Amino acid sequence: MRKRILVTGGCGFLGSHLCERLLGSGHDVLCVDNFFTGTRGNIGHLLDDKAFELLRHDVTFPLYVEVDEIYNLACPASPIHYQFDPVQTTKTSVIGAINMLGLSKRVKAKFLQASTSEVYGDPTIHPQPEEYWGNVNPIGFRSCYDEGKRCAETLVFDYVRQHKVQAKVVRIFNTYGPRMHPNDGRVVSNFIVQALSNEDITLYGDGSQTRSFCYVDDLVEAMIRMMATDRQVVGPVNIGNPNEFTIKELAEIVVELTGSRSKLVYQPLPHDDPKQRQPNIEKARALFDWEPKIQLRDGLVKTIAYFDELLKSNDRPHAIAASRQG
Repeated sequence: MRKRILVTGGCGFLGSHLCERLLGSGHDVLCVDNFFTGTRGNIGHLLDDKAFELLRHDVTFPLYVEVDEIYNLACPASPIHYQFDPVQTTKTSVIGAINMLGLSKRVKAKFLQASTSEVYGDPTIHPQPEEYWGNVNPIGFRSCYDEGKRCAETLVFDYVRQHKVQAKVVRIFNTYGPRMHPNDGRVVSNFIVQALSNEDITLYGDGSQTRSFCYVDDLVEAMIRMMATDRQVVGPVNIGNPNEFTIKELAEIVVELTGSRSKLVYQPLPHDDPKQRQPNIEKARALFDWEPKIQLRDGLVKTIAYFDELLKSNDRPHAIAASRQG
């Protein structure tokens, strides 16, 4: 059945891939973005599609539209971006969720909240199951994002219980692929840009901290499958790739695949940087028969090709600031 679907943050990395996939499935898509981190270039190839509509709007203000489904992805996701204006980051997660859940309640639209593995903080349980309440610093530099997303999850469950909204929560683990911002400070984009430029690759700590990397196409598939589940399935559900790699291993693979002359250099580990991050995805397997299909090397080849073309077609990106490796 053809639906009209709202995607907030639709000009961002994940949002643009989701919009593209929904259009390909025959739906009408309303893409909403305030262009803080999202770019028109990410959805430029969709603008001629009559089923696609772009609206510049900040989700901290109410939105009055008629839609059948809402994917709430609006919020800067990289430390460099969400720490630039931490108060606005918290407002985007919390007030944005209130506004989009209110819209869902008014028009009876199904709702999916894009949460994050950061709700687990620096975990004391590994891998992280959904039942784990997390180990989050509520007053640190990352708290605007971590606690904002935790509050958004609270709001989803209260709207379900109090207003019978048909809503769902997915907790997204590290995701990578084409259309990542070259200067977003996240580990995959950092390493690729540095390697393609034959610059030193910066690792924080000794590089032994671990992450699990999910290619964007796999992640979008999981979000769509979660949205399609029955009303009683609210979540939260982890979505990510359970294959775990150290940061040093990732750097070495990137150097190999790019043929780079880059050397690995080490700097102190940033405050509150998680030492481990690996999803337990048993719920996703059981609820909607999903697990990632694209292996890290295959996904990196596609991502490297994107960044290689990006760097050749534009001026050299500005130097990447010190960042968390997540």
